[in-house]
Amino acid sequence: MRHATEHADVPPAELDTALRGGPFHAALRAAIAARGLPLQRVQHHLSRHGVKVGVTSLSYWQQGARRPQRPESLRAVRALEEILQLPDESLIRLLAESDERAAIGRPSGRSYRSLIKASDVLERLRADLGLSRDGGLHTLGHHERIRIGARRELAGREAHHIVQAHRDGVDRFVAVHHGDPGCSPCDMQVRALENCRTGRARWDRDTGVLATELLFDTRLRSGDTFLFRYGIEDGTAGVCREYLHRFGFPGGQYVLQVRFDAATLPARCHRFTQHSAAAPRSGRQQLSVSGPHHCVHVVEPRIRPGIVGIAWDWD
Repeated sequence: MRHATEHADVPPAELDTALRGGPFHAALRAAIAARGLPLQRVQHHLSRHGVKVGVTSLSYWQQGARRPQRPESLRAVRALEEILQLPDESLIRLLAESDERAAIGRPSGRSYRSLIKASDVLERLRADLGLSRDGGLHTLGHHERIRIGARRELAGREAHHIVQAHRDGVDRFVAVHHGDPGCSPCDMQVRALENCRTGRARWDRDTGVLATELLFDTRLRSGDTFLFRYGIEDGTAGVCREYLHRFGFPGGQYVLQVRFDAATLPARCHRFTQHSAAAPRSGRQQLSVSGPHHCVHVVEPRIRPGIVGIAWDWD
């Protein structure tokens, strides 16, 4: 018996609507139908991409009876976007958005939409400062220390960077801070702590993004390394439940440490990763708050494009 989607006729406009508005299972079903592929053929194409998924699982996914969640299943979704000739991350995005809708009514992290909006704003602020995305620098090491205050707010952070220039003439870096919802970026303070001084600053109140130039007062040649350190005083928003960092390029070691005020400690902490803002969170691992120092940390030996973060629950 052949699957019904093998000969289904889905108008392009209907597929576009499903990809824009979802839900995931409806978009997947419309995409498979638009390509006229039986599920056995979809499974065959997936195996050629090195991904093993059963026909039954594919059927459940397009019916909405189950959702892809395991790493292998998410690999399959990305392969499906290529097999079905869909825009990059179109299906992954719908999965992330359905996760957001499922989270309504309980505290949640930054949404896909807020991360994408902040990314767009940051590109505009960088352009306003006349700098490219990577600023001519590769990251060799990046250590961040986050402070959570007695009001459970993001009180501030300190960052230590080790960079290497990959072109001549680099003399600055753009420090980016993404505050929590309700923050006031114009009231934050950026402090140049070592081997740099502050320059121009730009911010966007709607997204809470602050971008500040750090000037080196020297021009690096291609291959030169440089170390600098800066801090940001925030404390302008409400309760903080996570901190994450987005990486657009590969690099060296990344260390994230979150220190909590001794008077108010979280009930639980965990680390997480995301391949992109559109992807569901994965790599969850419980973290224990150290007794005398009230902090948790994660270490990534090699930075990969994507997101690394720590989230926590309050009592």
